[in-house]
Amino acid sequence: MLKAELPSERLARTRLETKRSEEAARRERVFNDTTRTVGVDRKGLDMQVEEKKKQKEAEREEQIVDVAKMLNTSKLACLLQNQQVKERRAMEKAVVSYRQQYQQPQSRREFDLNDPDRLKNQKARDAQMMIPGLVGEDPHHEDRQQRQREQLREWLIQQQREQAAEKQQQELERLHYDRSRVDTDNRALQLQKMEMEKRRAAAVAATKCNRAMAEEKKQMDKEEKPFPSKVGVPGLCHISNRKAPPESLQQVTQFQKHQIEEKKRMELERRKQQEHFHHMTSASARTVLLKERQEERLRKQLRRQLDSANIQLAESRKQRQPDLERGRIDDSFFSKFNTCSR
Repeated sequence: MLKAELPSERLARTRLETKRSEEAARRERVFNDTTRTVGVDRKGLDMQVEEKKKQKEAEREEQIVDVAKMLNTSKLACLLQNQQVKERRAMEKAVVSYRQQYQQPQSRREFDLNDPDRLKNQKARDAQMMIPGLVGEDPHHEDRQQRQREQLREWLIQQQREQAAEKQQQELERLHYDRSRVDTDNRALQLQKMEMEKRRAAAVAATKCNRAMAEEKKQMDKEEKPFPSKVGVPGLCHISNRKAPPESLQQVTQFQKHQIEEKKRMELERRKQQEHFHHMTSASARTVLLKERQEERLRKQLRRQLDSANIQLAESRKQRQPDLERGRIDDSFFSKFNTCSR
């Protein structure tokens, strides 16, 4: 059986649905962060929006100014680059024109050797000048090569002798330096050993002296020990004067004076030994320094002699080379070329 709905119930249900939809719309309007205006400072937000718009506009204007500056700078850079390119081209053209005008091949010193028109411009009386014999033949080629080989061998032997002498001199200097170092070290060890022996002897003497003083003090304590009295009272001595005899006081005073003098003497000897040791070390260091300076002086002298010998060899080699002048060639120049009959 179907349940019939009354008109009042339908009306109530419609009102309830309307209220529910209105409440849902109100909640959507209140709890939506993007659309609600309840509890919000509308003027402050509008001012913030206006400030952001102004800031964006200022940034846009600054960007436009920066772009304009960049364009201007790039234009100036292009103009400067074009100017530099033009100046470089003008300089290259000036160099080429200067070479064409003042540095022609005809003005070179060796142009007469590489002149392509030399045979055309050669005179008839100069064409007859040639080496006797076959063209290109060198009859003294073997002798010249033999002399060159001998001269090269002599130079090599001389260099080997100089190197051997220099090596021997360096070896002698090294041996001398090692010997001086060994002598210095031995002397230092000897002085150190002497110092240790002196200290050991001083320690032994001090120990003996202390032992003797301890024995003497013990003996004096035994002599000063109180004796028992005749009446039986402990600690009471029948002798009225308890001081040590004058001989013992005088001996102790003399012994103390002797100890003081012995200590002063040992201290003086120790200072003398230290001064002697410092003097010996400084003298050995000075000797080593003088030897090193002398070795350095000898090395510089050998180097100067070697340099002078090399300069003399170079000068003699330059003197042996043929003297070629412009427009004048002797037979020794042609002897370097076409050494075979082919």
